[in-house]
Order: sequence, then C-alpha cells, then structure tokens
Amino acid sequence: MARSYTIASVSELRNLPRVDKVLRVEKLQGFPAPVRLAAARSAVAQMRAAVQAGVQAEKFDVEEAAVQMAKALSERTLVPVINMSGVVLHTGLGRARLAPSVVEGLVAMAGSHSALEFDLEGGNRGDRQEHVKELLLELTGAEDALAVNNAAAAVVLGLAALASGREVILSRGQMVEIGGSFRLPEIVGESGCKLVEVGCTNKTRISDYENAITDSTAAILRCHPSNFKIVGFTEEPSLVELVSLARSRGIVCIDDIGSGCLVDTTLFGLPREVTVQDSLRGGADLTIASGDKMLGGPQAGLMLGPKETIARIRKHPLARAFRIDKLTLSALESTLRLYREGRELEIPTLKYISKPL
Repeated sequence: MARSYTIASVSELRNLPRVDKVLRVEKLQGFPAPVRLAAARSAVAQMRAAVQAGVQAEKFDVEEAAVQMAKALSERTLVPVINMSGVVLHTGLGRARLAPSVVEGLVAMAGSHSALEFDLEGGNRGDRQEHVKELLLELTGAEDALAVNNAAAAVVLGLAALASGREVILSRGQMVEIGGSFRLPEIVGESGCKLVEVGCTNKTRISDYENAITDSTAAILRCHPSNFKIVGFTEEPSLVELVSLARSRGIVCIDDIGSGCLVDTTLFGLPREVTVQDSLRGGADLTIASGDKMLGGPQAGLMLGPKETIARIRKHPLARAFRIDKLTLSALESTLRLYREGRELEIPTLKYISKPL
C-alpha cells in the first residue's frame, strides 16, 4: 500500500536540510570526512522518517542527530568489559581470558613480521604447525597433532578426511547444539557424511552402535555434552568400548571432548573433567578439543591422534580453509608453554577455578 502524507508533511519533506549543509555543522568538524558524510546522511534520513511519522520538522534536531551518529560511528563496538556474571567461561563475553605473558607476546607478534612459515636456520619455507605441534605432543602424549581455527571446523575437517560419503554413527544423547543455534548434526552434514542416529536421549548401549554398523559405516563419533548434563536414568558406553568395537569392525572412532582440558580438575575440588590425555589413552583414532575454554588459550581446534590419521587430515583441501592464523598460533604457543613450564595457574581460567570459595 502506498504511503500517504498530509499537506503539511509534504511541505516539510521538501524543506529538509541538504546533506552538504549538515556537513558544515561545527561539532562535526573534528571527525574524519567519511564519518561526517555518513553521519549527515543518516541524520537527514532520520529526520525524513520522523516527519513522515508526523513529527514537526522544527522539533527534530538534525544537527544533534548527526553529531550522535558521528560519535557512534567513531567508537569501537568490541570493547573490554568486566565479567560479573559468575560464569568463568562465558561465550558472550569472549570465553577464556589470556594470561598476561601471552598477551605481551601477542601484541609483539601483531605489530611485526614473524617466522610464521620460515625456517630461520635453513632459510627455507617452514610449516606454521611446528610452532605448536611439539608442545602438544609433549603435553598430551599424542603421536601427531594439527591445529585449526576452531573445534567445529576440526569436526568438519576430520569427518571430511576420514569418512566423507559414508555413514557416521552418533548417539542421540550427544546431538548437542553449540553457540549461535548451530547443531552438531548439521555440522556433520556439511562434512559430506550421512549421520546415523542411535540410542535414546538418556540411554545408548554399545549394542546400539554395533547394530547400526553396516558396510557403509566409516566412523563412530562421540561428542562430550559440555554445555548440559543428563542425570538419573542414564547409560552410555565408555570410550574404550567404542574404540574396541570400531577396531573390530575396521572403522574409526572420533572423540570430540569439547573443552580441551589438560589438567586434573579434582585437584581444585571440582568434578573431574575429561582431559585430552584421557581420550588419547582410551585409544581414540582422533581426539578433537578446543584451544580456549578449559585450556585457557585462544579459540582454536586441536586435532590429535596417530601419525597416519593426522597425515590424511593434513592433506585434505579443507585443512587450508580452516588454517589457523599467526595471532592465534602465537597465543596458543605461549599458552602451551605455560603448561610445559609448570606455570598453568597463570592462565586466568585455571587461576579462577582453582580458587577456594
């Protein structure tokens, strides 16, 4: 339906100030030219909408509107905040804070060139993964490791490399929804795999997995439900049971443990959190974990397992699409070094959760 105007509003619309006139407002002169122009155009557009809604033109302060818009355009929206939520790892507040020494290294790396993919001793092309690979192997006992830009990407990449075009089995009790309303079944679908659901929400038995395996099955996926808990009448097979079944049927077992914990949380008087080391000792063909959350570093996806498995993943084209950048690598390397040096309680996440009530 066409918008109708009163005679008075049509007259006022014709007399709206020109953008170039608003540009000359004294209070706008301290802002960069592109900001002034955008603010002036926005203010005139706001005034036009107000007049169309019945507001008298003389009651709309277009100059003040332009100044407020210029201020808004000039301010960063991603700013530091004080976390008073009581939640240590709050997704909306950026999850893990980095340790002070990690931040120092990150600032230095951001403002300079780096030996990201350059062998300083041999003068040849290097591998960016080498900056964190040996640290991950030393801390976890894995044979090989690969870091990508986040854990969801690690799931897609791992499944695409190891099971694309085939079936992947997942318990209904582990079909989690992660941040931003993204659901694990949808992520699995993007890897080119067919998801096979087994069990019930509260109970999934090893026999459910066994009965679901066919000639088209490539993998069993276990996903740790890190953001919710089902209690009471529950049952699920252990990782050892799943690995044993997978090996007996010639398929792989992928363990997405979520948080990326490297320490025994019972030392802090907390319930035990599954660690990366637990998953690897359980025999998972591929362990996937986060670089932030309980590890306390930057957002990253950690993929650990046998050399042959990681080699297949590293060669997949998506490995380039999910490649980790230099700033994330810098923060991850520095965080892992704190663990190796026995200084993990300098990491804010562990410092917070280790405090007694």
